[in-house]
Amino acid sequence: MEYQNLTSFQLDALREVSNIGAGNSATSLSMLLGTKIDMSVPNMNLIAFDELFNSYKENEVVAVLVKVLDDIEGSILYVLDSSVALNMISKMTLTEEKVLTEMGISVLGEIGNIIASSFMNAIADFTGLRATASVPAVVNDMISAILVSTFMETGQYQDYVLDIETLFMRAGENNTEGHLYFVPAPGSLEKILESLGIK
Repeated sequence: MEYQNLTSFQLDALREVSNIGAGNSATSLSMLLGTKIDMSVPNMNLIAFDELFNSYKENEVVAVLVKVLDDIEGSILYVLDSSVALNMISKMTLTEEKVLTEMGISVLGEIGNIIASSFMNAIADFTGLRATASVPAVVNDMISAILVSTFMETGQYQDYVLDIETLFMRAGENNTEGHLYFVPAPGSLEKILESLGIK
């Protein structure tokens, strides 16, 4: 399958699944934090892996990496600019975070785990395929370094990546933007579309 040739209908189906995953994430986060959280997916695009590699310029980011196993294989990267990540931690812990601490890593790991699991559970529910999320790992580095160490050295990735823009909203506060990247292993996106009845 040539991923760059996906039709608008195919992308709409993936977007709908992503929106359901975002809703599930918001519900789980609201329960965890004891306050109402909203999450939406304003945009979803299929981008070239090289485009992801060259994004964020040379700025450091904080990424939560979750491996996806079973029928649907691949990886999820939840990427935030470092300043956004620290701001999110401060909101969650009600403390001022200026550097990434063990507490901050734990908070982001839990948030990333909830978001990644909710998205993959939504896909699994729609497709009937199994998708198990691994324990999350939190990395603070340049996106190019993360991608090299995680994907390029093993070659276990496709040439195209699903870029799911997320808006994380809490009552009375500014939106927090992040990007959820699904990096499918070879054949995984085909399985998802076929199971949705879309080829």
